[in-house]
Amino acid sequence: MRYGYKRARARAIAVSAGGALVIVPLAGVAAMALVTPGEQTATTPDAAVVAEVNASLAQDIAEASTVVVASGNAAYDFQEPSIEVSADPKPVTVKKTTTTTTSGSSARTVANSNAVAAAISGSAIVAEAAKYVGTPYRSGGSSPSTGFDCSGFVSYVYAQFGISLPHYSGAYYSIGTRVSSPQPGDIIVTPGHVAIYAGPNLQIDAPVAGKTVQFRSIWQTNPVYIRITG
Repeated sequence: MRYGYKRARARAIAVSAGGALVIVPLAGVAAMALVTPGEQTATTPDAAVVAEVNASLAQDIAEASTVVVASGNAAYDFQEPSIEVSADPKPVTVKKTTTTTTSGSSARTVANSNAVAAAISGSAIVAEAAKYVGTPYRSGGSSPSTGFDCSGFVSYVYAQFGISLPHYSGAYYSIGTRVSSPQPGDIIVTPGHVAIYAGPNLQIDAPVAGKTVQFRSIWQTNPVYIRITG
């Protein structure tokens, strides 16, 4: 009697040498089915033969399975990702700059220029106003001794020629005659401020607190020009 276990033995040895081994028990009729066809006599195989057949089946199952079993001394490699952390950049401080436009305190001061000399020689009003250059600004002021605000200065200058003007800038919109081509001595009117026109891009006025009566460039946007005739 001969059993078909030669192939099973080879596979069982290979599995044992490779590591983990899965055993599927096989006995009874299933074991008898492994007997080579053509044998006239079949008897139940002994325990050693069954063990080898079981080992062969286990190998076949392992080869058909998608599960991979690593041996005890198998090596593995894990690559840890590299993470770079950078600190937040320091905030950029933006320095805010402002330009004061109230009464044009940032307008360029003009003094001792040919334009000023021409304005003084060409207009009695401008010549009179020039006498008070350097007089400090004072809110509500209307004389050289106490200081001037914008309307107090204009009304004081015109008063030297016998012309009475209001001491309130808003009232200048309703007096005199509006002109599109101003001449030295005319009045420049904008919301909240009045000045005396002294020539192209030139005026004389009492600006704001901390400033004095001065000749300076015209800073006003779309001013109204008023002509006063006595």
